[in-house]
Amino acid sequence: MTTEPNPTDAETAEPSPAAPAWRLWILLVWHPALGLPVDPVAVLGLEQSRQPAERGVRWVPLVYEQADPWRERLGETTTSEDIERWIAQSGGACSLEPAAVPEGALDLTHAADLVLDGLLAEVIPALPPRGDG
Repeated sequence: MTTEPNPTDAETAEPSPAAPAWRLWILLVWHPALGLPVDPVAVLGLEQSRQPAERGVRWVPLVYEQADPWRERLGETTTSEDIERWIAQSGGACSLEPAAVPEGALDLTHAADLVLDGLLAEVIPALPPRGDG
């Protein structure tokens, strides 16, 4: 007698915690030397499977004043509707770009930390100095 593999075994494996409920965005502000909103100041993460959505923000060090427009926008809570509104308003002094959830992220905060690490290691050093504005 032969036994065939049970197809439900693969289906019952735990899904990745980074399933579609996690969303990440890079928050950008105006870069005076480039004349575009391309200066990353934070990573915003939302877990939309919870109500209200769980939020995690990881700020780039030493950009407190530059990040003020985003600090004012974020307030106490952030919703999907806020994100949609900000995307529609992108292109001025503030903008945001979606970021992929890094493989191996353990939770929302860890995912945001991994994206921030990438920004600090690769993106921010490649930008020219901000200049006087």
